Formats: sequence, C-alpha cells, structure tokens
Amino acid sequence: MTLTRRNFLGRTAALGGAAAFGPLAGPAFANRNDQLNILCWEGYNSDAILDPFRAANAGATVRAESGTSDPDMINKLRAGEINVWDLINVNQPWARDRLYPESLIRPLSKERFMPYFENMLPEFKDYPLAFADDGELIGMPQRYGPFSFVVNTDVISRETAEDQGWNLFLDPAMKDRYGVLTYDNWNVIHMCLTAGLNPFAPVEGADLETFKSTAEAIFGGAKLLTDDLVAMNTALINGEIDAYFTGGTYTASPARYDGATNVRAITPNSGPVDGKGGVAWIELTSAVNNPNPSELAYDFLEYVQGPDASKTVAFTEGTYNPVAQMGNPEVMARFDAEELDAIQMDSLSEEMARSLDYEVVSSYDALIGIYTQARRS
Repeated sequence: MTLTRRNFLGRTAALGGAAAFGPLAGPAFANRNDQLNILCWEGYNSDAILDPFRAANAGATVRAESGTSDPDMINKLRAGEINVWDLINVNQPWARDRLYPESLIRPLSKERFMPYFENMLPEFKDYPLAFADDGELIGMPQRYGPFSFVVNTDVISRETAEDQGWNLFLDPAMKDRYGVLTYDNWNVIHMCLTAGLNPFAPVEGADLETFKSTAEAIFGGAKLLTDDLVAMNTALINGEIDAYFTGGTYTASPARYDGATNVRAITPNSGPVDGKGGVAWIELTSAVNNPNPSELAYDFLEYVQGPDASKTVAFTEGTYNPVAQMGNPEVMARFDAEELDAIQMDSLSEEMARSLDYEVVSSYDALIGIYTQARRS
C-alpha cells in the first residue's frame, strides 16, 4: 500500500464517487435503511459475502467498493464521500490515529458489539486499537496476519529463517537468491527493521543513512522485483529464488493451499523494537460518520461475525487469512485441515506474539524518497 495520494482533485473525486452511486447522494436525505455502501479491502466486496446479506434484507441495495490503499480510502472520506459510505474497512492504526480524531467514523454501541469479542481469539478479546483514546469502541477486528518474509523450506529451514530474521537478506550468500515483493509501504517498514530501526518512530540524521545503505543492499542483492504475489510464489516454487522480502500468510497461503507447503511465511524470532522482529496487520471495520446513516451498517457488522460469513471472509478473493472470530468453535469448525495448514495455524499465535502492530510510518515521506532512489538504482 502507498501513503501518497492526490489532494488537488479531492472535490472531483468526491463528486465522481457520489455520481457512481447515483441516487444515494441525492440532494435530499431520505431514509437509507434499505441502502448500504461499504468501502473496503478486497473480499468484503465479493458476492459470496454480499449476496447472503442481500437475501436476508430483501429489497436492500448493498454495494461495496475495494480500495487500493488505506490512505486512498481515508482520502475519499476527507474529500466529501462521508455522505456516501456507511462502513470502512482499513488496517488497524487508522481508526484511532486518523479516522476517529477527524470525525470520519462514529463510535459503535458497546452493548451491541462488545459481546462479539468474547468469541474472538484470545489476542483480540481486549484488542486496544479497536478502541479510541476516550474508550469508545471504534472498530471490529476480523482478518489479520503476520507480515514479514517468505522462504522455500526445502532450501532454507523455518528454524534457520526465524533465527536469522532480516539478516538473511544481508548475507552475501543470498545474493541473487531472493526477490522483493514491491509493496512499497511494507518494504519501507521491513527495511527499517533490517537496518535495526523502529519504523514507527521518527527516523532522522545518521539513521537515514543507515536506512539508505540497507535499502541499497536489499535491492542490490535481489534477483526479482515484482508486486505480483503469484509470480513471486511461482519463482519460489520453481527454484528461481529461495526467499522473498515482504510477505506473510496473506501471500504464502494461495501456494500452500495448492499443495506447495514448502512455501512458508516467516516471522523472525527477535528484532530491534521491543525484541520483536515481525509486523502484523489487522483489519478493522468501522461505521462511517455519515450524516444520514443506514442501520444496515450495524446489521452487516453483526452478520460478518457469524460462522459462515467469517469463513467466507477468510477464504475469498484468492488469498487466505485467519480471522479473529476463530476463537468461536462454530467458526473454527468451518475450516478443514488443509485450510488451517494453508494459513499456518500451527504457529500463528506464536508468530503474532513476535510481531509489532502495524502503525503509521511517521517518517514515511523521507524514507520513501530514499527507498525510491535505491529501487531505481
């Protein structure tokens, strides 16, 4: 995901988004309890998720649009589309750090939604980023996963990869044996960790030079650069590379589900920030502060907590991910052994314990400039 988006065309984008939804953004606010508009990451916009909800709410118009990045979706609300959307689904730091302080989302009813946390996995029962600083409940967690790097365990054992951590990619013996999956924002985070830096604290002075030399080393030793996870997994399976920088359950799971269980996401055993070497993403779905809200937003938030919908959310759109609701035995029963192996359920809890929460990268503008130059070189 990227952190730079246009601002100049904000009003045009807002009008374009409203036009795309036709009468939903009409001049007079009507009762909208038969309408629901969801701005989300891929998966929630799948008919496999939406059709059962539509059927249960006969006559309702339910539409969902997938974003290209968290900031892109947030900027839609900032540009005026707060009048269009009812739910927004983004990664964990944005609700508390941006959306709620800017009054772009509204609190959820604790009476209605707190009971759902009791059926979540232990690490989510009191998940702090689901709450604002004032204690309000501002989002419901669902999909998640550790996100660091991936190896072919036929060549590099899981134990070796976890022990070496990010230093694996600085080993001269690894030159031309790995790829870089070019998810730029994640690459910046991971290159900071490789450099021994905290990506979520200001990176300044001599630390910028350390980041620069690390970025140059990572790109300089890479055999393959692509943003296509299928191409990266194929190269790993074919022996073209032995590992790739930036990846996790999200990227490894399709290959694993196809039987290539030697493709394994790795979370380092240790790292430079509180001893942790990995980073985890967790999606939160929040209620947009639409001035004419739809009650269907809250109904949908309850619907996706259910066993069937939770399983569909986990296994849709070609990548497979665990969901917080797997703490509910009825949800867990929906997964078979192959599916659990695809998402590395055997080590998931311990990998999450070794991972930092993904946060906003405070020095992103400076770091992405250095990163981009190193990539071009």
